Amino acid sequence: MYKDILEYVGPEAARVNDMISSSLRSDIDLLSRANESVLGGGGKHIRPIMALLVAKACSGGFVTEDTIRFATASELLHNATLLHDDVADNSPVRRGRPTVMNLMGSRASVLLGDFWLVRALDRILQSRSNTDTVLRLFSKTLSDLAEGEMLQLQKASQGDTTEQDYLRIIYSKTASLFETAALSAAISVGASPERKKAIRSYAVNVGNAFQVKDDIMDYIGGEATGKPAGQDLLEGKITLPLLGAFKACPEREAKVRSSVGQIAEHPELRAEVVDFVKDNGGFDYAERRLGEYVDMAVIALKTLPAGPAREHLADLARFTAERKV
Repeated sequence: MYKDILEYVGPEAARVNDMISSSLRSDIDLLSRANESVLGGGGKHIRPIMALLVAKACSGGFVTEDTIRFATASELLHNATLLHDDVADNSPVRRGRPTVMNLMGSRASVLLGDFWLVRALDRILQSRSNTDTVLRLFSKTLSDLAEGEMLQLQKASQGDTTEQDYLRIIYSKTASLFETAALSAAISVGASPERKKAIRSYAVNVGNAFQVKDDIMDYIGGEATGKPAGQDLLEGKITLPLLGAFKACPEREAKVRSSVGQIAEHPELRAEVVDFVKDNGGFDYAERRLGEYVDMAVIALKTLPAGPAREHLADLARFTAERKV
């Protein structure tokens, strides 16, 4: 499925990759080596791929130079946040590879993240039209990201995350950047207000689905995801699978929440929490919600003209639910 999508946007995706590489050039050897380490880490580039598909779906099949710039900016910004997150989360591994923080230290990872962020903004500033509008979109996403991370830290320390809190966190941390990547692409080809509204709904639902899938996979971990199993629980984060189990077994909620708060000091409690999620339908609940987000994303596309770009956008939404990493 994803291979077919990549083939459809292959020439445009190559232009984005070239622009990412050219954006990161530096005559400082340490910086160049750090950039190469990140670029060599793989990743599916889902946000810029979505941006290219959106532009084609809204325009009847073409992209503009600004589409390429904005798609590039979305991937540069995404990786900037990951470099910062690795420091905040003390993550030694990402996508099965050592992080920059692990290889070069937290200071290098923060500085590299700053460098990628500035280069993302540079690409937007080079746009030929709608520069202010798109800058505001990316600025809002940066604010959302910071607020989402802080809210998650607050709730993890208090142990009182509700589903409403969770939804705000995943919008801020994940769906907001999907929204910006897609909307900026729609703007780059002069999409109508009606189509931009549809694209916003599509992208937010795909972003929510993407994060719910990540949170389900966090309970699995290991080689498949390139992350330690149960990392969220070790950090005191209460995500949708656990919230779903609480709905089925409210009488044990207080005790399990207390256990989550103690996992950092008593890692053996993690297995008990995972068993609670399994025994009380937490995974099934999260999978149902995941499916609902995918369905809403696909429905939102009906406003767009029929064609291969729209079909691939629908496939991309489904891919977020079916991916293994």
